[in-house]
Amino acid sequence: MRFIAFITVIALFSSCSSLKPAVNRQQSDGATDQRNSSPQFISHITINGSNTTTGKAAVTGVPSGNTVPGYAMNDNKTIEGSNGLQFKYALMLDAPVEQLTNLKLLQYIDEWYGAHYRFGGNTKDGIDCSAFAGGLMAAVFGVGLPRMAKDQYNTGLRVKKDDLQEGDLVFFHTTRKGVSHVGVYVANNKFVHASLNYGVTISDLNDPYYSRTYVGARRAKLADTTDR
Repeated sequence: MRFIAFITVIALFSSCSSLKPAVNRQQSDGATDQRNSSPQFISHITINGSNTTTGKAAVTGVPSGNTVPGYAMNDNKTIEGSNGLQFKYALMLDAPVEQLTNLKLLQYIDEWYGAHYRFGGNTKDGIDCSAFAGGLMAAVFGVGLPRMAKDQYNTGLRVKKDDLQEGDLVFFHTTRKGVSHVGVYVANNKFVHASLNYGVTISDLNDPYYSRTYVGARRAKLADTTDR
């Protein structure tokens, strides 16, 4: 009987020692899962789960519109204080978000983005390049421009391509009749314009087509009219 009792005690201790590592592994795995599933937050930004992206310029995962519900905004000169429009157009322009401080310009682009092209048009039902450039310059920079692109080309100061700044007018010869297209420079070699094929959109000056047809640039905006 003593021998049987001794064997029983040995078996009991053996089974407990084999269960302990299994329990430790279970607890360890559970802690790891809990850490991995914990939500991560960016400082000063909160997002409501009910928000949806409905803007004309669709960028995955970035809310659009002139105001962005669910985002807590501070000043717009730091990443933490940037709003939804700055994040959206930073992606589209491939530019640092903290450099896009002219909210009036971003709002104007966002309101018109995707509007169809129509020669001679000046509404969101259809607008041509010179009307769009003229409307933007008046609304954002307080500058009046002639109606036609070829006349706008004779306005303001000549600017070298390497010295382009936000609000400069960029011109192209898309036909054989000299200057026939105009856009407004935004940032990082990107400009906004009313395109024949895509309507109001953002394009790259380094695109082969626009690089080939580029004529020059003019600076017509006033130095103190930007909303910074």
